[in-house]
Amino acid sequence: MPVLLSGVHPFHWVQPLKLTARSRLTEQTPPADNAIQISVLRSISEMDPGAWDALANPPQQPFDPFIAHAFLLALEQSGSVSAETGWMPVHVIAKNTDGQIVGAMPLYLKSHSQGEYVFDHGWAAAFEQAGGSYYPKLQSSIPFTPVAGPRLLSSDPTICSALIDAVQELTSRFGASSAHITFAREQETKSFKQAKWMQRKGLQFHFPNPRYADYEEFLATLTSRKRKALRSERKKANQDVDIISFSGNQLTSEHWDAFFGFYLDTGARKWGTPYLNRTFFELIGQSMAQHILLILARRDGQWVAGALNFIGGDCLYGRYWGCTEHHDSLHFELCYHRAIEAAIAMKLSRVEAGAQGAHKMARGYLPVLTNSWHHLPDPGFADAVGRFLKEETFEMRREQAACAALSPYRQSAAFTNEGDWLTVPQNDGEL
Repeated sequence: MPVLLSGVHPFHWVQPLKLTARSRLTEQTPPADNAIQISVLRSISEMDPGAWDALANPPQQPFDPFIAHAFLLALEQSGSVSAETGWMPVHVIAKNTDGQIVGAMPLYLKSHSQGEYVFDHGWAAAFEQAGGSYYPKLQSSIPFTPVAGPRLLSSDPTICSALIDAVQELTSRFGASSAHITFAREQETKSFKQAKWMQRKGLQFHFPNPRYADYEEFLATLTSRKRKALRSERKKANQDVDIISFSGNQLTSEHWDAFFGFYLDTGARKWGTPYLNRTFFELIGQSMAQHILLILARRDGQWVAGALNFIGGDCLYGRYWGCTEHHDSLHFELCYHRAIEAAIAMKLSRVEAGAQGAHKMARGYLPVLTNSWHHLPDPGFADAVGRFLKEETFEMRREQAACAALSPYRQSAAFTNEGDWLTVPQNDGEL
């Protein structure tokens, strides 16, 4: 029976596909002894959490909270991610001939381009002006989460290739215009390049922590003018409020209720309708509390602002902020300064604060390039987008260099992160 994706054409769920060790679809050919079988899950709940997490967060890699089974399950169980919201789960699973799960990919069939943070609305308009239908499209990402992380959940290049081939086949079977892998890891570049997918660069701002002893040691690396400005800013932010951090079993329903109110206020102003609901935050509070850092500000006994962070194996991820009262510089204090202090205390290598960043640069965050990959089966459309991406990549690198030249650091910050940190030029200004 066909399944209807809200707002787009119906389609049939695919039968298991057979992929040879060369990772080519072979439905008409008897499977080889070393064939890889691909199947599609309608929900992450159809896969054992331990089996998913063994692929998503293997012990030799830093823990990524967003690819964890618990996070994806909370998105689905809360109804934040569903066919009705335009995010139909079609997660891809790879098994060997013994039936062992050897690879996976988070994947969604989408009827819009919201909540992705790699903007293709212009592509959609151009494709439809040319007579095509851009939706549905396939999207491998963490919904509403612009954070780079694993998308090909396997360390075996052959299985990675099989997963990519499966996505290309599903693009055709679902009648999708395209497939998109957003915020992929740098380590996955080779697999997507070999499959001839198109690369797109984005720009974010991260704070690099070369194991500072404390916040003061970080401040000592800045120019005198910047140090003075940040100290003054922090003093103003802390004048009228008490700021408290909560994690693990310290988190209560009172804290989540307060933060959700802040989230709703920000969401209503930014997006019209917030993407996440109260149930989502309740679920992650139950299943992922040890990976959450919630920073709240209180005035006269009332919570007035908050910032939600997720704790990874080597990174603190700043995700959501909101407030019900305006306090000078409080946003900067909760989202940036307190995050830096926490990352230093937890000995994490960086803080990821997302896109949009002139104000982040002044507070120690540096420009980092991100990677996305795109499969566009229509040759004419692919050619046009390819030309656009060539120009956009040039502009993105130029913007990164321009931002880096505004570094607040006294000396060049030769940080590296998977090839996309720039060496920050020596600041010749006041020391």
